[in-house]
Order: sequence, then C-alpha cells, then structure tokens
Amino acid sequence: MSEVLTDIQRKRALPRWLRGNDAIIIGALIVVALVACLTVRNFASTTTLGFLLIQIVPILLIAMPMALVIISGEIDLSVASTAGLTSAVMGVLWRDSGLDIWLVMLLSLVVGVLCGAFNGFLITVLGLPSLAVTIGTLALFRGLALVVIGDNKVSDFPEELTTLATAKIGATGIPIVMIGVLAIVILFGVLLHFTPFGRGLYALGYSPEAATFVGIRVGRAKFWLFVATGVVSALVGVYWTLRFASAGPDNATGIELSVIAAVLLGGVSIFGGKGSIPGVVAGVLLIGVVTYALRLGKVPETTLTIVTGALLVISVLAPSIAARVRERVRLARVHREVQRLSTAGEQGV
Repeated sequence: MSEVLTDIQRKRALPRWLRGNDAIIIGALIVVALVACLTVRNFASTTTLGFLLIQIVPILLIAMPMALVIISGEIDLSVASTAGLTSAVMGVLWRDSGLDIWLVMLLSLVVGVLCGAFNGFLITVLGLPSLAVTIGTLALFRGLALVVIGDNKVSDFPEELTTLATAKIGATGIPIVMIGVLAIVILFGVLLHFTPFGRGLYALGYSPEAATFVGIRVGRAKFWLFVATGVVSALVGVYWTLRFASAGPDNATGIELSVIAAVLLGGVSIFGGKGSIPGVVAGVLLIGVVTYALRLGKVPETTLTIVTGALLVISVLAPSIAARVRERVRLARVHREVQRLSTAGEQGV
C-alpha cells in the first residue's frame, strides 16, 4: 500500500522547479514588474532602471552575507550602524589625515572587519544570543559614529569617485557599480551552493549539535560570517558616502529592515537551515520594484515604510501558513487514498 501511495503522490506532485520558493518569488517579481510597467507612468524606462538599481545596491550587497547568517540560524541587526560608522570614519580620515582617498577607503573597510569580529566574538566565544548582541551593537556603533564625526558632514570627496558611484553603462541605464555588485553576488552564490562550507551552513541552521557531530566547526564558521557582514556593511558605508558625496553619522539609517525583509521574502527561513542566493536576489528586486513604483506614484515615505514592514511580516508568516496548508492537503489526500484502497479491498474480498 505504501508503494501505491508513493506512486500516486509522485504522479500528482508538480515538478520540483515549479514548487520551489525561488520559482514563486521570481514569478511574483515578474508579475509585479509587468503591472508596474503597465500602470505606473515612466516606470518602463532606462532612467527608472538606473535609479532602481542604484537604490537597491546597498540592500543587495548586505543581503548576501545576511542570507548566510540567517541560514546558519543567527541574525545581524547592526549592519546599517556598521555602514554609518564606516562613513563617519571615512569622512574624518579624508578631512583630517591628508591620506590618499584609496588608502582612506581601505582603512574604512577595516572598521567593518573590527565591527564584525566584535559581534562574532560576543556570539561565538562568549555564547551570547545574536539577536541581543546585534541590537546592542546597533546602538553602540551608531553612537560611536556620532562621537567620531559629531553632527558635522564631510562632503568634499574627489569628484571622479562621486561621479563614478552613479555613472551608467552607456545608454542602458545600468549603473557601473552593478558590475562589482554582480561579482559579489556570484561570490556568495558559489560559496553557499558549491562549497562544503556553504552546504555546512544549512546543517548549522537545522541543528548546531548535529553539525558539530559531523565535523563542522560551528563557532569558527559563525565568527567568519559575522566578519563578512561587517566587511560588506563597511563597503556599503563607503559606497553610500560616495554616492551622496557626504559622510555623516546617520548614513544608511534603517536599511537593516529592508535587508531582512528582502532576505526572508526571498525564501530564507527565519529559523535557519533554508534559503538560496537566487531567491534572495529576487526578494531584493521585488522590494525594490514595489517601493520605487510606489515612489513614482507619489506615495508618501511613511507609507513605504509601512509597506516594507508588511512585506517583512508576510515573509515570516507565509512559509508557516503554506507549510500547514501543504501538510493538511497531504494528510487529506493520504486519508482519501487509504479509504479508497480499503473499500477496494473489502469489495475484492
């Protein structure tokens, strides 16, 4: 009987690529983009494409290491504050040190390494929960940024770099920086899906104890993940500073909400052990398309924040609801088949 039920379920099941979260979110992205192109004035243009991609660059960059962190069963809420602290340090170094701008940017990235290592030490060595630690460092790093630069703004960065931060590839509307962003996305995609380290992160998310049993160094893996989020967040701080030609303690404020919403919307489970880079990229693009379309439609910024928060709630609730529905459907189907086979058996007797 079990073989018959298995065969029936196999025949009725959809192909795997049609049932995956990646396919669902990519399909939703295509539908939303088409609706926006048809209903929102000026959305279907190269100018819109350029502004949309520039808008999602910081979120897409931070979403890459954030996805790995959440898959491993942790979270980092301090990413935006790390970017802000990096921007503040970059501004002060450029204003006061007389160093070359490239050396200034390199030293600014070290800020991200230190921030990530600090989070990683508290979480992996002292055993503190990542949620509590990064809530604390969210405030700590933002406060340090204010101490470093005060209420001042530094804005006299080299024009060639600030121009490059928003320059486009010919008439395509695609920002030049997307080349570097694409390289980082590919790097994290390969790391997660094609290396033993990345595959081990799924085991970490399901069960750290089981991961340790099969030889994964849990503490070391998580430590380097937090260092990675720190470095990429610092890179975003540098980019943010050049894009707006302004260094200040409030740079990148609040983008951690959009990052986490995009990662969860892209199919990464908040409980760990599940997710993919293609899904996360689609999640980032979906939030970017929705928010930019609403912005073109003259929707107030407060409403955009509400939309982002709603998407975050939906991304957490939807997988749980879908799993419960699928389980009930499966049990009902099995029950019907058992009854049918039992009836057929009785009639045969």
